[in-house]
Order: sequence, then structure tokens, then C-alpha cells
Amino acid sequence: MNDGVEARPLQEYQRRFVLREERASKLTGLHLLLGWLRLATVGLFLGVAWFTIFLSEGPRWCVAIPVVLFVALGVWQGGVSRRLGLVRRAAEIYRRGIARIEDRWIGQEVRETSGLCAAVRERLAASLYAGDLDVVDRGGMFELLCRARTRMGEETLLTWLLEPADVPEILRRQAAVEELRGRVDLRERMGVAGETAAVGVQAEALREWAAADDVLTQRWMPWVAGVLAVVFAILAAMVIWLWLGGTIDALPSLSIGDVIALLLVVLVAEKLVRRPFEKRLAAVLDGTEAAVKNMQLLASLLEVMEGETFASERLVEIKRKLASQAVAGSVAIGKLGKLGQWRDSMDNLIVKGLNLPLMYSVQVAWAIERWRRQHGAAVPLWIEAVAEMEALNSVAMYAYEHPGDVFPEFERDGACVDAEEMGHPLIAAAKCVRNSLQIGDETRVLLISGSNMSGKSTLMRTLGVNTVLAMCGAPVRAKRFRLTPMKIGASLLLNDSLQEGHSRFYAEIEKLGRICSLAESCADGESKSRDGAGMLFLLDELLQGTNSKDRLVGAEGVVRALVEAGAIGMVTTHDLALAEMEGLPQGAMRNMHFQDQIVDGQMRFDFTLREGVAMKSNGVELMRLIGLKV
Repeated sequence: MNDGVEARPLQEYQRRFVLREERASKLTGLHLLLGWLRLATVGLFLGVAWFTIFLSEGPRWCVAIPVVLFVALGVWQGGVSRRLGLVRRAAEIYRRGIARIEDRWIGQEVRETSGLCAAVRERLAASLYAGDLDVVDRGGMFELLCRARTRMGEETLLTWLLEPADVPEILRRQAAVEELRGRVDLRERMGVAGETAAVGVQAEALREWAAADDVLTQRWMPWVAGVLAVVFAILAAMVIWLWLGGTIDALPSLSIGDVIALLLVVLVAEKLVRRPFEKRLAAVLDGTEAAVKNMQLLASLLEVMEGETFASERLVEIKRKLASQAVAGSVAIGKLGKLGQWRDSMDNLIVKGLNLPLMYSVQVAWAIERWRRQHGAAVPLWIEAVAEMEALNSVAMYAYEHPGDVFPEFERDGACVDAEEMGHPLIAAAKCVRNSLQIGDETRVLLISGSNMSGKSTLMRTLGVNTVLAMCGAPVRAKRFRLTPMKIGASLLLNDSLQEGHSRFYAEIEKLGRICSLAESCADGESKSRDGAGMLFLLDELLQGTNSKDRLVGAEGVVRALVEAGAIGMVTTHDLALAEMEGLPQGAMRNMHFQDQIVDGQMRFDFTLREGVAMKSNGVELMRLIGLKV
């Protein structure tokens, strides 16, 4: 770890972690004390009850004192328990942050992709680089970056990693990330928002609920239901009054039987009013239960965001989405939450008994539909705002924890990548060897040769991952990184398929075909953004699954087609015959290599990129080192 660069974020996280742990320790002690005090009030209740009730040594109302104390201590203990949960979750945030800075983060917060929406899974399956560049695998960029609390936040960030943005959008994201970089308190508040630390909010189900058709279209129903409920309440009060022996001066001849008969008439009327709409009422009430639970975390995150002020364009746009009809999103969802509580109270036996007389379910269902008419259109905007904020906050946290990483610079013309002291963001800083490279202008292809384990594939992944970060608006692991807008096609990790009956070679040429098609579409303008995105290809051990003659012919054809389509890229190989490809323009291909040495029977690598073609191979030496008789 570069202590001079990353010391401040590490020290800040350590300071906050210690403070949260100390606070958690104090709250734990208070929680235990309150538990013992509640137990003591039980003993106090038994003692007071013995003296006042059984021995008649004092007023009996004194037994209420320990009961009140027990309830008060329970409320206090509940508040302490909630605060303790928040503090522990905050401490866990900083513990994981320390682990990330110290490169101990792999496996601590694995993000499952199986729960993502179908559209994102399709993008992931169709990606020409996600599997090759460790974007979503265990220990990949998604795991390192993502700090989202919601599923849609995860989906937004992953979409950014899978779909390169255009330059104006990248610059807007960069400005937002720069503004959010130092807001550690904001990230903590969003990290502990809600009742649990689990990932929540099923956005698709919530959007469908908010956009569902209004099934209660009879505007007269709530008024009629309200009048009938009031009439029933008045008649019920009259029955009780007459039963207690009272009289009604205005109706001196009115008997309790007459009032009961009127009550029955009102009940029949209420039943007749409700009966045609029973299924619709049930649909509204049942659907709301899931929606309210789904919105709890969303409301907590909105409340945190509503308390912030922003300056950058992207963040200001997000802030505008937080309100609905001049009502803050968290407040509006809070009102829906109360309606959800009223709906849940219908499971109470008393409420069930009064449901029909008071037209309770009708009033609650209509209030829910009224809420949906007022705020339903804002729900997708709230979801989008939270998802974008979580994605930006994830990138901002990465930028804060890696202050030595820089934002890339973008060129508008041609296709080029110019990286100075570029390193792989997934390799521990203490082990990461940085290299510089340039592709562009006359040089369209870097052909990297070298022995096994010398660093060829790692360099290719390093360029690919940093390009992915650059195109999603994140900082990159380099001293300087300049490029034109790029789409990426990579062929590094390929396997045969028993299910589809495909060999590794077939899988490779199939993917090469897709990469070439993407390059041609970029050249034709079919896939270009308004910034004219080009194509970066990364081909590891090109066509190694066939004989040397076919490999040479095939490799020359593939690389020539890519270069003619305007793409730039990198090819690695053990086959030195590829070092002199024919059919390319003069100077279009530049040979570079990695070296190795055998010292005291061990293979040593410096992982430093050098000019020219590798003149030695270590295959035989490696076989002999592990005991093969060759």
C-alpha cells in the first residue's frame, strides 16, 4: 500500500471505526442495564402487589407504578437497541472500508447477479468483455465498487460497467463523483438507512404497482361509505344510550328495538354497496402490503438524500426527482406507510368485527388508490434517483479510497489510448507493477510476446479494466490516462461446451466473429455515440487451438480486418511467427515483450513491458522445474 497516498482515507476510516465501536460498547452496556432494571421492576411489581392487594398495606393503585416503569424502560431499551444496530452497521461499513484499502476485501461482500432484472442479465450475457475482464466474478470490479443498498442501485452500476457512456455523460458523472468523493458522512447515512443491512427494494414490482390501473373508479363510493359508517356509529351510540337507561327527548317513543332494526338496515345497505367491489378492494389491499414493505428502505434513502445540497449538474437533476407535487418523497411514502399500518390492522379481531359496519376496508382501499393517483407517477423517478445516487456514491467511495487514481482525459478524434504508469485496480498495491503504453496514430496494434506467467494477459486485463472504468465515469489506476471513447471486445477466457458440443477453438472463433462485427458497426456508424466511439480489441493467445499454419493465416486475417475497421488493440502470443504479420500498413503493429529469468532454480519475473520481440521461452524450463522428464 502506498502510505503517502492512501494514509488519509485509511486513518479517517480507522478513527471512525474506533468511535463507532466505543459507542457500540457503551450502548451495549446500557442495553444490558435496562434489561436488568426491567427484571427488577417485575420483582417490584410482585412486592407492591403483595403489600397492597394481599396485605392491604397501601393503596392498590400503587401496583401501576412498576407497570408504568416496566413499559417506559421497555420503550427506552427498544430505542437503545435500534441505535445500537445502527452504530454496529456503521462500524461494519468502516471495517470493510479498511479491508478494501488494505487489499483484504475479496469475498467480504459478494454481490449475486442471479437476482438482477432480466434486462441486465441479458446485457451481461451479451457482453464481449464482462467475463474476460473480471467485471462480475468473485473479486471483480463490481464487487470492489458496489456499495448499493438496493437491487436497482446494483443494476444501475452494473449497467454503467457493461455499457460505455458518451463523453458528455462521463464528464457529468466525473463531476458528481468529485463532489461526492469526500462526503463520508453521507455514505454512512445511506449505508445504515433502513431497518436491515440487506439489499432490498424490488424495483420492477414497485413500478408495476405504481403504474397499475385504477380499479376503484366509482367516485361516489367513499362518500357513500363514509355516510353509512357515520349513520351506523350514531345508531350504535343510541343503542348503548338506550340500553343504559337513557332517553332521547327528540324521539321519546323510540325504543331500543327500533334502533336495532335501523342498524340492521344500515348493515344490509353497506353489504349491498360493498358486494360488487369485493374483489377490487381485495386486490388493492393485498397489493399494497408488498408495496409498503418494498418502499421502507426507499423512503429511508430518500430522506437522507433530501437533506443534502448539491452543485454538480447530475446531482442537481437527481435532487429534482425526489419530490411529488411539492411533497418530499420520504414524506409521501411515510403517508403510504400509515395506510399500510391501517391495512395491517385489518388482521386484528376487533377491526375485523367492525370492518363492515364502519366500511373500514373501503375507506382504506380508497385512500390507497388516492395516494397512487397523486404519487404513483413519481415512484419510477424516486427509484431512478436512488439508483443513480447509489451508483455515483459507489464510484465516489472508490475514488475516495484510492486518491492516487486519476480521472481519464478524452480525445475526440481518431482512436487512441495513452496510459502512463498504468496498474490493475484489482491487484494489491504492494504487488502491482505499473507499465506505460501507447496505441494510436500509426500504431494500431501492440503484439505482446513473452514466456508463460510473465504478465502478458495481466497487462491486457489492466488496459481493459481501466478502459471500462474510464467509460463509466470512474477514476483509473494510472498516473495519466488519455483515450478516445471506446467500446471493448475481449477474448481472454474461453472454454469448450459439452452442452452445446462446441470446442474451445469454435468458441473462440465465434467470439472473434462478434468482435469483428462490433468493430465494423463502429466503423459504419451504427453503434457510434455522438462522440464517435471506436473499438478496443484485446485478444489473448490468438487462435491457439489450431495448427501453426492456420493460426498465422487466421490471426493475420482477424487483425487486418479489425485494423481496417478502425479498431485499435492488443494481441498476446507465444507464437513468434505472428510478430511479422503481413497485410498491415507500415508501422501499424508494434512488437513488445516481457522477460523472465531463472535464478537458483526459480522462475523470476519483473513484469515490465519492453520494446521488441521476446527471444526466449520458458516452457521447457517450467516443465523441468515441476519434475517432468523433458
